[in-house]
Order: sequence, then C-alpha cells, then structure tokens
Amino acid sequence: MFDVESNNSEWFKVTQDDSENLDQPSPDATVHLNPDEQNMVPKLLENVSAVTDGNTSFEAIPVHTWKRRYFARLVAIALVVGGIYYSTEGLFVLVFLFIAVVPFEKMFPRHVGQKTRRPEIETDMSYALASPVIGIAAGVAAIIVGILSLAWIPGLLIRPYVAKIPDEYMPIVGVLLFDTTVYWTHRFYHEIPFLWKFHAIHHSTKTLDWASGFRGHPFDGTLIAPAFVFLIVAGFSPELTGTLALIQVLLGLFLHANVRWRLRPLHKLIITPEFHHWHHTNEADAIWTNYSTFLPIWDLIFGTYFMPKDRRPQIYGVDEHIPAGMAEQLLWPLKGMRNPLWILRHPFKAIAAGFRFAKLLIREMWRSATRKRGSKPQTAVIEAMTPTNSNSILKSE
Repeated sequence: MFDVESNNSEWFKVTQDDSENLDQPSPDATVHLNPDEQNMVPKLLENVSAVTDGNTSFEAIPVHTWKRRYFARLVAIALVVGGIYYSTEGLFVLVFLFIAVVPFEKMFPRHVGQKTRRPEIETDMSYALASPVIGIAAGVAAIIVGILSLAWIPGLLIRPYVAKIPDEYMPIVGVLLFDTTVYWTHRFYHEIPFLWKFHAIHHSTKTLDWASGFRGHPFDGTLIAPAFVFLIVAGFSPELTGTLALIQVLLGLFLHANVRWRLRPLHKLIITPEFHHWHHTNEADAIWTNYSTFLPIWDLIFGTYFMPKDRRPQIYGVDEHIPAGMAEQLLWPLKGMRNPLWILRHPFKAIAAGFRFAKLLIREMWRSATRKRGSKPQTAVIEAMTPTNSNSILKSE
C-alpha cells in the first residue's frame, strides 16, 4: 500500500551566476523575458538565495538508486505506522470518505472509467494515515507562520470594531473575514515561487477523487494560519475560528471528488467540485484561478473567477517535476535550503538573510495583489524559477 518509489529522473541545478548571464542569448533558452521581467529575475534569484545554500532552485543530485527508493519506502512506512499508533483519526477519516464518497463516484463519475485503485492512490492514502504525525510538524509551522505573517496587526486594528458586532452576526462576519484572508493566502501560495514549491505537492496529483485532497506538504498546511491568527486576535472566539478552519479542511477533501455534478445555480454562490476541479486543472487558461475556499465572490471581485460554460476540466497536475511517493515529496520543496544548523553557526547572517527574504517576499505579495484584474502573473519570470526551466539561460527578446 505504501508505495513511495520515485521515478528515475534528472534534477537540474542553477546557480546565482545565471543571474549575471541574462544578456547573453542562448539557442537553448526556453524562457523569454521582456526588459521589465528581466530586471525582476535577479531579485527573484536573491529571494530564493536568501534561504538557500546558494542554489536558486534545487541541489543537483544523482539519478535515484534502488537504495534511495527503498529507504524512502521505509521512511513512508514508518510515518504511516507512527501516524496510526499516535492516533486513528487519519484512518477514520480515510474510511469515512471511502464509504461516503466512492459510491457517488461510481454512480455519477465525472471521468468515466477512472478506477478507484488508480495510479498513486497509495501515496495519497499514506498521507491520510500519516497525518497525525505530519500534523505535528504542520502545527508548529502554522504557529510560526501565523506570527511571522503579521496577520495579527490588522487583527488588532479591527478589534475595537469587532467588539461592537452583535453576537448573532459574528459568524457571518467571521466567515467573510476568514474566507477573504484565505483567498489571498491561497493566491500568494500559487503566485510566489518560494511558496509554490510547497503548495505544488498538493497540485501534483494527476487524478482528482476521494483521496486526492489528503496529499499536501505539512508546511503547505500553514495556508490557513494567517486567517486563524487574524480572527483570534480580532476578537472572534476560538470555537468559531476553529470550526471555520475544520470546515475548510473537511470541505476541501470532498471538493476533489470525481463526480459529474455541475450544480450551475450555485456556481457564483458557493464553491463546488466543478469550481475546485478548474482550480486544479493544468489547462493554460485556467491556471491561477478559483482561489476561494467558501465563497466565489472573492474570485469574482479580484478577477480570478474561471467557470466556462462550454467545456469541463480534463487535465490535472503541474508542469514541473514532482517525485512520486510521500517521503520524496515531503523532502522535495526543501532541496537546496540551508542546513538549520547554519542559523546557529551564523546567527547575525541568518537574521540579515531573514530580513532580506521577508522584504522580497513582501514585494512579491504586493506584485501579486496589485496585478491588473483579470490578468495573469508574469509567467515568464515564474517559469524561470521552476525546476524544469531552472537550467535554461534566460534571454531577453
């Protein structure tokens, strides 16, 4: 069941020196930048190098050997066994979804002929069973991200106004604030290359069904942390905030189901499986759309709503290489990052690097938030930061 074997593949390496070669055209270049985009690349490279050991993408490593594959398999088995031993919640949710969702997938399949025992189902099930253990790392990361995100600052600013809201309206206001905060966090996780490395694990599945929603890096679980901290500091009760976070997680599991229901009357009211399937599709015009988690109104307002009437999503996954197997996927976004001991050995350099990284991250957030309504991110720059293109020498048009 716990198949974590990774496919043989070549991993690419690019160094900071590449940022100095932007003006040198190459016949092998696959990414073309206009002058404005060309000026952004050194900043993006600096963004990544601030938290890596000098590589802008991933460290070059040899083609996977059978020893590496079997070691990864053992690590995955250990995580699964540890997760079940620590708590049976992951097993319970897995069984519950199988009983509650799979019959509908069989009776009303969105993709006819898709099997329940499809490729990589073992990987997604392993994520579910190991979730109690992985969740510990996710919880620690969520606390850190929640604080560092500074979401508590606007929470403090609106706290006096929240205190005046009648109790009966608190859930409504809480849902709206929670949802709009998660919308923007989700959008940043897609449009900022460093954050995308973690979120891409969730999007790497090429099949959407009852088990697809379990796949996700523990550091990607921090996606709802800013919203959680924002509401708590603003004065909303822990019970309401916790309930919204739990509903968001559970709803996400159902939205991946392989069911053909379009539910057209609900498209602009609440999110549906069709809405989320378009978010997961790898079709060019649908990428970077449908970020909302409860209400599509945020996508409608900010120009990221995509629900065509004349076709349905067919292709899922991501363009860049993501290794197969849970253990390999958990390590994948961390490739090239500095050894944590480096922080202890060079505390002042670490603090300086942290400030540089935070500054550049805020700059990327601003760029994402202020792009024209209905436009797409500057794809040439983003593609330049992906593993599949990181070895290309960028050239201007």
